[in-house]
Amino acid sequence: MEVVEHFYYTKEHEWVSVEDNVATIGITEYAQSALGDITFIELPEIGTEVEQFEQFASVESVKAASDIFSPMSGRVIEVNKKLDGNPGLINRSCFDKGWIAKIELSDPEEKSNLMNAQEYQKFLEGLEG
Repeated sequence: MEVVEHFYYTKEHEWVSVEDNVATIGITEYAQSALGDITFIELPEIGTEVEQFEQFASVESVKAASDIFSPMSGRVIEVNKKLDGNPGLINRSCFDKGWIAKIELSDPEEKSNLMNAQEYQKFLEGLEG
């Protein structure tokens, strides 16, 4: 499973990349693989305030419906409109073109509650073992 080095991760398999107080959020390769082919995504509304580890989006796949939790708190400033008509983009490019939303962070220090790439890799190994 691919794990991007400079991203942070949750135990629910969301990833976050932080740059200049803006967090880009998506789901990991492990999550999209476990879900199977994603057929629908409910994106958050722009302007919505989200709290760390609270549900802010949801996906449906051929296997299940699943909530997506925000890795950090803030205000949604952009959503990936490409997913509206093409939710399978998450399956094909979960770390690049399949991002879900961008939020303006309210507390950048919340990163300390997340796993770095090495910690997430160990977490995955524990799930597979």
